Amino acid sequence: MMISFKNLFCCFCLFLILLVSGKTDMLAEARVQRNKLNHYHPTKLFVFGDSYADTGNTRKAQGGSWKEPYGLIYPGKPTGRWSDGRVLTDFIAKYLRLKSPVPYRLRNVMTQYLKYGINFAFGGTGVFNTSSLNPNMTTQIDFLDQLIKDKVYTSSDLSNSVTLVVISGNDYNFYLAKSGSIQDFPAFITSVVNQTTTNLIRIQKLGAKKIVVSGLQPLGCLPQITVSSTFQQCNSTFNNLVVLHNNLLNQSVTKLNQESKNQILILDLYSSFMSILNHSSTYSIQNSLKPCCLGVSSGYNCGSVENNEKKYEVCDKPRSTFFWDSLHPTQAGWHAVCNKLQTMNVLKQLFY
Repeated sequence: MMISFKNLFCCFCLFLILLVSGKTDMLAEARVQRNKLNHYHPTKLFVFGDSYADTGNTRKAQGGSWKEPYGLIYPGKPTGRWSDGRVLTDFIAKYLRLKSPVPYRLRNVMTQYLKYGINFAFGGTGVFNTSSLNPNMTTQIDFLDQLIKDKVYTSSDLSNSVTLVVISGNDYNFYLAKSGSIQDFPAFITSVVNQTTTNLIRIQKLGAKKIVVSGLQPLGCLPQITVSSTFQQCNSTFNNLVVLHNNLLNQSVTKLNQESKNQILILDLYSSFMSILNHSSTYSIQNSLKPCCLGVSSGYNCGSVENNEKKYEVCDKPRSTFFWDSLHPTQAGWHAVCNKLQTMNVLKQLFY
């Protein structure tokens, strides 16, 4: 039987298609395997810090985050979070596809959640002692050290996890409350960053290989500062001091990363906050500087009650407001901040 040139050509084409297809599949499989080798998925989240990260460590007797209307949006009642709902820790955990880690204070009653990590952050604290009686960051790291000695966690647990370190300015609030001078402020900022560096090194020595540390948010835009301008304008003096803090932190982290195979990433809260405050409508935020929950006068705070009478007011649309009280973002605010951080590609590095 004669085979025509046309049929022969078709067979040859089919052979080439199969050959190329096979090679393509092999290349695709190689890429998948390579991505699997490079891809990193954390097993736990360990958290140190203050009220921006606290999910329930502050004791109920201390009030504050355990009073109504805190927790108004999530879960509908106070849970110790300094917001109307979820805070930074919750959004970082969700991004990592992990459950929000159990607060350290509840470690013995919620043991089933220890497998997701643990949160040592306490509201009101700093890297040094502040007006808060809660444990500062050095003591928080002591807690983790002891849990490792007690074999609750291992160094391997830390090396396969992400550690979040949150610093939101309580050291500076305390400095000013003690009548610290603006002239000496830069020297104090240097000491805060130096202590933060010491803390990061210590966390690394405990086994952490991926650490995320927050840069400082624009303190001059917090409602406790902008109240003097009827919530119309940020204070540039305070924000310039924040820029100094963040620059020093960047320099320190860059040096640590050069000296170690471990990875420390900085969450640029300053840029993300400012982006939202300056372009609030883009993020469906209507009220950028005025907080949702305010005391009825300067002598009262969000959640204040006197003689069984509420001494605070809550806005009608917390989901459209950036700040919850005089210091803390709403859940909507944190959601917008974390969405902005994702566009800056910092968080994506946690998976590699």
